[in-house]
Amino acid sequence: MSRPWLILAGAHGLTGHDAAALLAAFGSAAAAVAADSAALRAAGLSEADSAAILRPDEHALAAAGEWLAGGADRTLVTWVDTRYPALLRQLADPPLALYVRGDPAALALPQLAIVGSRSASPGGIETARAFAAHLAGCGLAITSGLALGIDAAAHAGAIAAGGCTLAVMGTGPEQVYPRQHEGLATAIAAQGALVTEFAPGASPLRENFPRRNRIISGLAVGTLVVEARARSGALITARRAAEQGREVFAIPGSIHNPLARGCHRLIRDGAKLVESAADILEELAPLLGVTQAAATAPVTAPPAVNGGRTHDPDYARLLTALGWDTVDADTVASRSGLTPAEVSSMLLILELEGSVQLLPGGRYQRQR
Repeated sequence: MSRPWLILAGAHGLTGHDAAALLAAFGSAAAAVAADSAALRAAGLSEADSAAILRPDEHALAAAGEWLAGGADRTLVTWVDTRYPALLRQLADPPLALYVRGDPAALALPQLAIVGSRSASPGGIETARAFAAHLAGCGLAITSGLALGIDAAAHAGAIAAGGCTLAVMGTGPEQVYPRQHEGLATAIAAQGALVTEFAPGASPLRENFPRRNRIISGLAVGTLVVEARARSGALITARRAAEQGREVFAIPGSIHNPLARGCHRLIRDGAKLVESAADILEELAPLLGVTQAAATAPVTAPPAVNGGRTHDPDYARLLTALGWDTVDADTVASRSGLTPAEVSSMLLILELEGSVQLLPGGRYQRQR
């Protein structure tokens, strides 16, 4: 990658539209970075942006060049690159360039963003994995942010289905955040791409992630929110998707579940309520050429592992009492009419079989 484009990419205030203006004014990136301050200001740049071009950080440039030279799967996709994603060009503030680890051709694939809470419930994680696997099997690349919870589940679901997934990072391309997702990041790079606008050396600063979120939504034709609190980064992504003119989808939950409140807010504000993959694909299929059979196929959850205990009258009563909300054992006993000792024993058996999840605080949640 040429030094002029690394200089422009390192000027953090510049967008793709600034790059277009510089190319129109000077003809090339090399000519732009060779221009003086007056010429850069005349081309529309601020004093700070002009200074970033005239006095680039040589250490940062060396780090970027070293990272790009570190493997055949490392690329800087600039504004003039034919692989630069067309949907990102439509943004008001598109990135000037993207550092990519993996296959840059993945940027051009039709994508659905799946986002949600970092502290997701077991049911939310299961739902994200199942939707991602099904939709990846229908030909959509699954895009998310590599975070804990819903993001990780979405990436993992797409990988398990043999599909493509992209992770948009809020750090430089050499850093994986959170650190425990090193293995997941490697799998994503092998089956899609890791993407960031931040140069090597950029730390996971809080202010980076709202900027990251606009790229998640900007790459995708739609954004699905699986679980989100009333104040959540996932809602920022969804808001950016709406501002970008993209579809927004949300999965509803229990009125007692704080992780459902963000989704309910989105639905009140006009997001499409989603209960199945068909709800998403019927909106996106005309844009993507997805077949009607794929659009109407049900999302398949993991098979039940309760050994047929739902046919036992007492277990059927217990599961009915448990419902799909999180609930404590005393409430289950009160609802079902079973003794606390019976409920405790039966919940333990169901937990060991994977039909029930014990949550912090002694509460239980039924698994699909």
